[in-house]
Amino acid sequence: MSFLNAIINNVEDEELREELQERVDIILHKIKFMDKIPVIVLDSFNNPSSLLNVVMESAGGDLKQEVMDAQVIIYHESRTGMLEMMGIVPSLLNEEWPAVKFKRVYIMDDQSAYMSDPEHFVNTLEDVVEMLYPGYFIFGNEGTNWTGFVV
Repeated sequence: MSFLNAIINNVEDEELREELQERVDIILHKIKFMDKIPVIVLDSFNNPSSLLNVVMESAGGDLKQEVMDAQVIIYHESRTGMLEMMGIVPSLLNEEWPAVKFKRVYIMDDQSAYMSDPEHFVNTLEDVVEMLYPGYFIFGNEGTNWTGFVV
């Protein structure tokens, strides 16, 4: 995970750098013992989005390009808030998709503008692992940065 280390090593505040490193280390340690989760990130047109690929892979996601291959769907659209996406997503879903059947559809607020900031990147990583591994990670941002979507 040299990418994550490079992001964190750019933090000048030593205390913050250590805190971020500790948060990432905890996540990486836990997910190395877990199976990768087949996930797809879709935009508001049901097209695969690559905006969060680095975060998804860092969080233990096995990125898929076909919705039928994914156990988890995360809807994310650049410059679109979670509440706006809630009005769009219902018409995009298909009951035959595995993620819909197992109620593993999530809507994520757009945080991509902040991804160059190490603290926001780590926050987004925490949000994603919480979606991919519910019950194993609880960071308390559900309802603020992301939400589960039940059909």
